[in-house]
Amino acid sequence: MLAKFDSRPDVVFPPLGRRESTCAALIPIRKSRAWWALLADERRAVFEDRSHHIARSLPYLPRIARRTHHGRDLGEPFDFLTWFEFAPGDAPALEDLLEVLRNTEEWSYVDREVDIRLSREGGT
Repeated sequence: MLAKFDSRPDVVFPPLGRRESTCAALIPIRKSRAWWALLADERRAVFEDRSHHIARSLPYLPRIARRTHHGRDLGEPFDFLTWFEFAPGDAPALEDLLEVLRNTEEWSYVDREVDIRLSREGGT
């Protein structure tokens, strides 16, 4: 079963917790002061119009499920925590997706990233 993505009603993202998704990556990122100095419309233009963040991610669905949590307004050390879940055979797809995203204009505003990989046994 797929879950709707709230801010893009036309896009359906896979749910977290699928039995076959025994691998995960947690990637906290912090954007630079230059990013936050941009007006909201400028940040949106970099994200959507120039980096095509969501559009570039779509070919990796439904193999890669993800959820992003925002922490900047909560005073957290990272602005975003992104959780990816995938089956072991889809690990190359995650690497491709991360490479695509890391080579965008938007990513030039990331000043800290931690890439944590996890796995669990079986499909429980």
